[in-house]
Amino acid sequence: MKLDDIDLRRLRYFLVVAQELHFTRAAEKIGIRQPPLSMQIRKLEETIGARLFIRHSRSVELTPAGREFQAAAIDIVARLEDAVAEARRYQAGNSGRLRLGFAGATYFHPAIPIIMRAYRTAHPDVVLSPEQSNTPALLAGLREGRLDVAFIRPPAEEGDLLTLRLCLDEDMVIALPADHALGDQDPLPLSAIAGEELILFPRDIGPGLYDSVLAACHKAGFSPRLGQEASQIASIIPLVAAGFGVAVVPRSVGSIRGEGTIYRTIADVSPRAPIALAFRTDDRSPLVADFLAMAARTARRHAKMRPGTLKRGL
Repeated sequence: MKLDDIDLRRLRYFLVVAQELHFTRAAEKIGIRQPPLSMQIRKLEETIGARLFIRHSRSVELTPAGREFQAAAIDIVARLEDAVAEARRYQAGNSGRLRLGFAGATYFHPAIPIIMRAYRTAHPDVVLSPEQSNTPALLAGLREGRLDVAFIRPPAEEGDLLTLRLCLDEDMVIALPADHALGDQDPLPLSAIAGEELILFPRDIGPGLYDSVLAACHKAGFSPRLGQEASQIASIIPLVAAGFGVAVVPRSVGSIRGEGTIYRTIADVSPRAPIALAFRTDDRSPLVADFLAMAARTARRHAKMRPGTLKRGL
């Protein structure tokens, strides 16, 4: 006997007969006539190679082999029903695992946790697996299939493999040591830090932000003096507090509060710090589609509460 020789319909017929222990009642419950039901049960017994029922004039009873088979059949049908239900939940975007990436301290933006909470509330059976890294590493993770969606700092090459949707936007602020002479001014022109050492991160981990800061400095009329290099955006703040220099960071990074650092709004045109969602162009997963839609709706609501934080494109 081959497993694929067993008809699922016959398994269901068998279970109804095993429950009713009467072919006529079982046939009525199933919605077929009694002779075809009897024939299907005999074919099942032939396929298995074991007698499942002892037939009496007015009833039937399970054989020992039939009782063993009944327990196994109940488990098989239940597992199949669970698998079908799980597949349908996944197709509807209500089950599975979504692997999310976060780059360039994007997780400090106040809209990001709101997006996450909204998605988890709407999809409680979806497991979210977060990963924090830099933009180039996350883009590589998407291309290699290790991530499904990533919040990144653009720009980034899209090509045929990846698509970017601009999501959120924020201005940047100046981070100063708490005892800095410029601390009494707010807002502060960017040119005021022309003589300071500017703390930045390596360009290869966030080229968009890096270039935006330098371009803003040049537009303000000076070339910045690059000082101590930070390993990532978030690690800039402790260096500022320790007196290594000043920094220009996304406003949301200002949520890193400490006694040693203060933040000042830029008086003239501030460089921008956009956030985009990146995903594989050919990804047809309902989990990804639902997350993108949820992010768009949540970002729009957040923008209404905090004007100027939504970037067109999502």
